[in-house]
Amino acid sequence: MDIKFTKMEALANDFIMIAPADELEADRLGARAALLCDRRRGIGADGIIFVLPPRSEKADFRMRIINADGSEAEMCGNGIRCFAKFVNEANISDRHELAIDTGAGLIRTGRNDTEVRVDMGPPILEAARIPTTETADRILDHPLEVEEQTYRVTAVSMGNPHAVIHVPKITDELVLVEGPKLERHPFFPNHANIEFIEVLDRSHIRMRVYERGCGETAACGTGACAAVVAGVLTGRNDVMVTVHLNGGDLSVEWDGDPAHSVFMTGPARTVFTGRIDLDR
Repeated sequence: MDIKFTKMEALANDFIMIAPADELEADRLGARAALLCDRRRGIGADGIIFVLPPRSEKADFRMRIINADGSEAEMCGNGIRCFAKFVNEANISDRHELAIDTGAGLIRTGRNDTEVRVDMGPPILEAARIPTTETADRILDHPLEVEEQTYRVTAVSMGNPHAVIHVPKITDELVLVEGPKLERHPFFPNHANIEFIEVLDRSHIRMRVYERGCGETAACGTGACAAVVAGVLTGRNDVMVTVHLNGGDLSVEWDGDPAHSVFMTGPARTVFTGRIDLDR
């Protein structure tokens, strides 16, 4: 099985891009995601993104993303920026404004030479839809116990579930030890992406993320959006925020109206192209 691919990254969150593709190929290669994403024996990536035909006339393409562990994600903010740039650079589309069908619904993107701006849609705030096991309307600074530690969690879905935790200082212990426990906490029946946030001022935050299905990554676009939504809802942040991640910065805007979209702007770039023979 000889596969042509393009390796892309957005703030060091990296992906194997495969196009053109169909559902059967996506299923077949997705089952081998652990090998393809292995950084010693494979190409190395946080996930695989497939460019598929749209399921309706409202979309230009469909994006399907498989995490490095073989699980499927509904959406990925860094991934969709790579997707938007990839289809232009690979001459699949010459349009710089796209409507992309994802597991989280229809996402619209626009790009210039260096950055992609994404209309991420309105955040999902209802506890049951995130989903969580809580029956309350919203989860804002909700106490969540992990062994003998209590964390204050704000839950947001950007098409995928996030738990945002504001802390005085982000540490390796929090991200690498507590992150996996929180990701699989029974409170989140579909598991969750865990964001640890330091508020620097009302327009700047620092974030590290333990991603569902990946572990710690250098950046998470949907997580950055969820973090800003949580900051606005809890009164910690203004409506325009620069999110400082290990891989670089994202700009996120949300006006606080639950019916209005979150907008995310950031870079994406091609790293290299190649072929891999999976039969060897």
